[in-house]
Amino acid sequence: MTIPFEPIIFGIKLNIHLVLEYLAFFIAFRYYIFLRKNTPDQISSKNRLSIILGAIVGAFLGSRIIGYLENPNFDITLSNIVTLFNTKTIMGGLFGGLIGVEFSKKIINESHSSGDLFTFPILIGIIIGRIGCFLSGVNEFTYGKETHFFTGMDLGDGLKRHPISLYEILFLISLFIVLKKISFYKENGSGLLFKIFMISYFGFRFFIEILKPNLFFILGLSTIQWLCITMWIYYIPTVKKIISNAY
Repeated sequence: MTIPFEPIIFGIKLNIHLVLEYLAFFIAFRYYIFLRKNTPDQISSKNRLSIILGAIVGAFLGSRIIGYLENPNFDITLSNIVTLFNTKTIMGGLFGGLIGVEFSKKIINESHSSGDLFTFPILIGIIIGRIGCFLSGVNEFTYGKETHFFTGMDLGDGLKRHPISLYEILFLISLFIVLKKISFYKENGSGLLFKIFMISYFGFRFFIEILKPNLFFILGLSTIQWLCITMWIYYIPTVKKIISNAY
């Protein structure tokens, strides 16, 4: 199999990344439905629907805005605007989704934590999506810098690069296993699982950004790294609580 992987079915070349992206949404949503049916939920169905709507709107806007800020230096043309609209990043999606959820909860006056039910579906969705990113090679900006390290792979341009998508998949699988173990000991509806996921994933992405050939920096850090710092600051109270409980 060569990368980028572009299978042809019935004479039509498939965009494997797009196919797996839609599959990720479908499987993640079905997994969420399964968990909701089998997990006690302190939030009513009506409020849960409002929260999901807020998450969707926030994720859509956040993914596009942060995607643009990754490289805001471009000429304003129709084709570039179309490209900008299709540019998205999961980091912005998570950030925007979080803001959308918190905003929705304020409107409907919902005080219970809502993130735990989303945690494992989000993990599964990202893993499937990252498989699509890996198979797309250099067609998607999820590849790494050129390297002579033994993990280096030709992702479609003849150079040995860090397969960042594979690194991320391995990290997410490990995080999934750890969070599953934690879920057996935590209080239902506490929101702790989602917070640990966000702290861990944004921490991982901060350091993995060092291996990406980013073009736009502010004070030596990429847009994604500044977003990670923002999320760490937001979750400082949670980190303090986790540390104090550990002691």
